[in-house]
Amino acid sequence: MSIPPPPAPLPPPPAGGRTVLRGETRAVLAAWKRAPWLVVRRWLPASAGVTVALLGAVWAVAAASTPDASGLRFSGITAPATGRDVALILVANGLVLALHAFACVAGHLAGRSLPLEAARYRGLTRWVHDHAGPAAMAFVGAATLFSLVTQAYALGLGASTLAAQLGLSPGLLLLGLLPHALPELMALFLPLAAWLAAARGELWHELLAATAVTVAIAVPVLVVAALIEVYLTPHVLGALAR
Repeated sequence: MSIPPPPAPLPPPPAGGRTVLRGETRAVLAAWKRAPWLVVRRWLPASAGVTVALLGAVWAVAAASTPDASGLRFSGITAPATGRDVALILVANGLVLALHAFACVAGHLAGRSLPLEAARYRGLTRWVHDHAGPAAMAFVGAATLFSLVTQAYALGLGASTLAAQLGLSPGLLLLGLLPHALPELMALFLPLAAWLAAARGELWHELLAATAVTVAIAVPVLVVAALIEVYLTPHVLGALAR
């Protein structure tokens, strides 16, 4: 069973590009509304794959790092858990989600909007529009990869220190973090998964709709994951340490 694709757009009139894009996005959302699970199922494997790769990188960095002797603050273990801790986690994850959602929007601009605009021009201006898309894609890809590498490094250093504080191996620590880390990371990587799915099929016209849908799914998942991290994960880690 496949998702019915939105109607193929006609070449836009000179000033009608925005109207075409809005119509495409509405058509995509209407098609997805008829089979929402089939749409989400397209993104989950890539999101899970990036999550597993990041966790593996975190484990590798943690296993190879020297713990910080000054220790690490972890709410519920080294300090009382409070609502402020939940808010801080949500702010940090919100920034990461915004970066990944921006990749989706940039993919739409570079893969769909710029070609529409290029059709209105000739000469050097058209050449710039034709080549700006690939350049923008390369920049967004590099920025996203840099973000993932820095996340793996920072989280790995933190995991090394926290594992030493609790007397756990880095692998066992990560196992105790999975109840909140798995849903949290998969939610954060949903926009990237949608970007990858669009890139494979060159379905750039879907990415505005994908941005809205993935963020709408991710936000409540991140809220629940933050609550689990602050109020449940410390008990799991405490049990593992004992």
